[in-house]
Amino acid sequence: MSLSELDGAALAAKETAAEAQYRELCGRNLILDMTRGKPAPDQLDLSNGLLTAVTPDDHLGEDDEDYRNYGMGTGIPEAKRLFADFLDVAPDEIVIGGNSSLNLMYDFIAGAVLHGVPGSDRPWGQETPPKFICPVPGYDRHFLVCEKLGFEMVTVDMQDDGPDMDAVEALVADDPAVKAIWCVPKYSNPTGAVYADTVIDRLAAMTTAAPDFRIIWDNAYAEHHLGNGPAKLKNILEACRAAGHPDRPVLFGSTSKISYAGAGVAVLGGSKANISDIADKMAVANIGHDKLNQLRHTRFYGDLDGIRDHMNKHAALIGPKFAAVDEALNRHLAGKGIATWTKPEGGYFVSVDVLDGCAAEIVRLAGEAGVKLTPAGATFPKGEDPRDRNIRLAPTFPALDEVQLSMEVFCACVELVCVRKLRSAGT
Repeated sequence: MSLSELDGAALAAKETAAEAQYRELCGRNLILDMTRGKPAPDQLDLSNGLLTAVTPDDHLGEDDEDYRNYGMGTGIPEAKRLFADFLDVAPDEIVIGGNSSLNLMYDFIAGAVLHGVPGSDRPWGQETPPKFICPVPGYDRHFLVCEKLGFEMVTVDMQDDGPDMDAVEALVADDPAVKAIWCVPKYSNPTGAVYADTVIDRLAAMTTAAPDFRIIWDNAYAEHHLGNGPAKLKNILEACRAAGHPDRPVLFGSTSKISYAGAGVAVLGGSKANISDIADKMAVANIGHDKLNQLRHTRFYGDLDGIRDHMNKHAALIGPKFAAVDEALNRHLAGKGIATWTKPEGGYFVSVDVLDGCAAEIVRLAGEAGVKLTPAGATFPKGEDPRDRNIRLAPTFPALDEVQLSMEVFCACVELVCVRKLRSAGT
């Protein structure tokens, strides 16, 4: 029965029971952390073969190029072939970067602010101010990039199949200051949504007032399924090309949650015009990224099938953690009318919506009970959720028993805070 259907006396009894359960959990002196989507140590161990994939006597490329030296600023050919398959682009439509796709995204957007991009009439920074479409809930670091580079962030709702396209199309149609949209198209952070073909087609074909509008296609979780294999995703570059907007998408990805989070390989894809512009800008600041690391990755994985075999091993490790989250949410909160949540098929997060005005207090109480959660509001620009209802759960890093215990605390906090909210609304 939904808790909102209970009378005042029944709600008071529920509150008393919830408070007793919460006090018992606080007495356990827990120290648990579900704040960020990090790989667990056993996931990182899967890639230890990288450390011996290149030896001191085996540092030459396929054309006998010495990868210890300068040069090849856009990446070695072996890596371009491997990661072209990974991004679903051609080898001449890709740039291999350092270890961070966020770094590549920041540099691309900063370059657009300072200099513009192919098709620009002027640098983006000369708009007053430039605007960025931000589907919410979304990725906090995307929003921080916008904030630091002076963008006005315009939010649209994230739906089960991607952003609200009616809202997106209305925003881009008449305002040339609207320059870009953030997209995490597969297992989106934090909801786990996978963009539908119809959404991708509309993004590709929509009329934009800005001739240099860009889709920032952050495919961070391209192969990160939880056991059923990676979801299918329509090729955004081909869709935009077919719609007559070949330069619209810029694709990003990395092995940060495939190999080593701090020592992976980041990649960028796009049209030849975009790649040429990006390579020219990169060459000013970087003579070449770590080619030995690129070689390590290509030797270790071999091809896209090698990456997918590797990701099956990741799924075997983290799938049970996501199952534990879903089991606890269903056991404690289903049918009570105080929370809804996602059940993703991949990615790193579970998104929970609670009653309006309750998220920050739930996070606070969980912290006092020894369970650190991502701050309420982190999935919205400037950390401000206007309804104070969304909470992002990150179950990958803790051990399975820690996830299970953390969820007991979380669910107890949700029930306690929401019961208090309902009692307050009824008085």
